[in-house]
Amino acid sequence: MYALRRGTGPAAPAAPTDTTAPAAGPRLLAVSDLHVGMRENRAITESLHPTHEGDWLLVAGDVAETTADIGWALGLLADRFARVVWAPGNHELWTPRDDTVDLRGEERYRHLVELCRGLGVLTPEDPWPVWTGPGGPVAVAPLFLLYDYSWRVPGVTTKEESLARAHETGVVCTDEFLLHPDPYPGRDAWCRARVAATLRRLEAHDPAVPLVLVNHYPLVRDPTDVLWHPEFAQWCGTELTADWHRRFRTEVMVYGHLHIPRTTRYDGVRFEEVSIGYPREWRKRGHPLGLLRQILPHPRPADGQAPPPGTAAGDGTPGAPA
Repeated sequence: MYALRRGTGPAAPAAPTDTTAPAAGPRLLAVSDLHVGMRENRAITESLHPTHEGDWLLVAGDVAETTADIGWALGLLADRFARVVWAPGNHELWTPRDDTVDLRGEERYRHLVELCRGLGVLTPEDPWPVWTGPGGPVAVAPLFLLYDYSWRVPGVTTKEESLARAHETGVVCTDEFLLHPDPYPGRDAWCRARVAATLRRLEAHDPAVPLVLVNHYPLVRDPTDVLWHPEFAQWCGTELTADWHRRFRTEVMVYGHLHIPRTTRYDGVRFEEVSIGYPREWRKRGHPLGLLRQILPHPRPADGQAPPPGTAAGDGTPGAPA
């Protein structure tokens, strides 16, 4: 199961369609956790459209569980947006029984990369594209990093103790049963390999061009402080990336996974959680930040005005979405 999450906010009517007004110029937009295997979320995905012919869309993982659904959703979006960039979530990496593709671990990931390339969707294995529209130039870097259980339950010192605590409380991520790390001995080993490979690319990147980092998980642990169940944090990232937003010139960090859509800042860097989430979640809170989040140009409302649709102002404080 997945842990229940804080931050659903007061009851609000569902907003199943995107009603964002047309934009004066192209925008860099983002979304995650579409979960199109759920009927209501499939309808939401069908409603997503650009508001300018030059709009790009960043998809920060958890599109779906089966390869057919993943291909359907990314293909639909690739046909509509000028460019689609995908970073995998944990759900895409599951090997569910009802999928016609039974590949596991690294082989499954590589299969999805080739699926995306056939659709014209960029992946973490491709050269990083440069957004030259309003707010640019920035290099868009989709990442695939996973987690290594280093965000442990408070009070324990080892991965084994942290996992045991999670099993005792019944807060266990489905990854433990469906996300296979083959050929690595564990998901933590796969994570360390991905971190090392990604770090080499980041170190080779020209620091004169700022980065928009796109990963399914946040690079820092702070966003998980608002989880109802702290046990779930161990499936949300790694300490190995804690300084990346400072070490590398980062304009924005885009992530999902937590199903707590909001805008926060850490060390002065803007972090955008852009998830749609499950119907049981968005039925309660609606979509107060919009279905697609504007990443660039950075929306800066005039004094005394509310942020435009799809944006929020926050400081990392626990509670309802900022």
